[in-house]
Amino acid sequence: MILDFLRILGRWAIKRLRLLGSMAIFLFSAIYYTFEPPLKYALILKQIRFFGSKSMIVVVLTGAFTGMVLALQLFYTLRKFGSDALLGPAIALSLIRELGPVLSALMVTGRAGSALTAEIGIMRISEQIDAIISMALNPFRYLIVPNLIAGIITFPLLSAIFDVIGIFGGYFVAVNLLGLSEGTYFSQIDNFVDMEDVKIGLYKSLSFGVIVSWICCFKGYNTGYGAEGVSKATTEAVVLSSVLILIWDYFIGSVLL
Repeated sequence: MILDFLRILGRWAIKRLRLLGSMAIFLFSAIYYTFEPPLKYALILKQIRFFGSKSMIVVVLTGAFTGMVLALQLFYTLRKFGSDALLGPAIALSLIRELGPVLSALMVTGRAGSALTAEIGIMRISEQIDAIISMALNPFRYLIVPNLIAGIITFPLLSAIFDVIGIFGGYFVAVNLLGLSEGTYFSQIDNFVDMEDVKIGLYKSLSFGVIVSWICCFKGYNTGYGAEGVSKATTEAVVLSSVLILIWDYFIGSVLL
C-alpha cells in the first residue's frame, strides 16, 4: 500500500515537473523570438488595443471605486490617531505600490486573458496552428510574441491610469463626503510618495504583463481538443494567472520593500 502511494505521488510529481519545464521552455522561446527580427508590428498594435483600450472601462471603474473605498475606510482609521491629513498620502501609496498594479492586472486577466486563451485554443482545435506550421511559418512570431510585447506595454499604462483614477476617486469621497479640505488631501502626497514607490509599482506591472500573457498563451497553445478542452484551458489560465500575480506580488514586494 505504501509503495502504491509512493508510485502515485511520484507520477504526480513527474507530471508537474514536466509541466513546469514545458512552461519554462515556452517562455524562453517567446523571449528569444521577441528579439529576433522582424517583429510583426501590425499584430503588436492590434494586441495593444486588445489588452489596453478594450480593458479601459473596467480598469477605470475599478480604480475609481477602489480609491473611494480606501478613502472611506482609511479616514475613520486615521481619525482615531489624529492623522486626517495623511489620508491623501495613504491612498496614493496604497494604490501606487500595491493595489494599482495588482487589481488592474487581475481585471485585465479576467477580461483579456480569458479571451486570449480561448482564441488561441480555438485556433489549436481547429488546426489553424498546424496550418501555420505546415506553411513553414513560426506560430510563436504570429501568436505569442505580439501578446507578450503588448502585455509588457499595456499593463504599466493601465496601472498608471488605475492609480490616477483611484487617487481622484479618493479625493471625491474625502472632500465632498468626509469634509476634508482639498489642500489637506493633496499637500502631503509629494512629501510621502517618491520615485522609488513609483518604480516598485512599475516593476510589478511589467512582471504581471509577462505572467498573464505567458500563462494565457501557454494554456491556449496547449489546450485539449473540443469545447471542453478550450473551456478547461481558459479556466486554468485565469485561475493560475491570478494566483501567480498574488504570489509574485508578495515576493517582489518583499525584495523591493
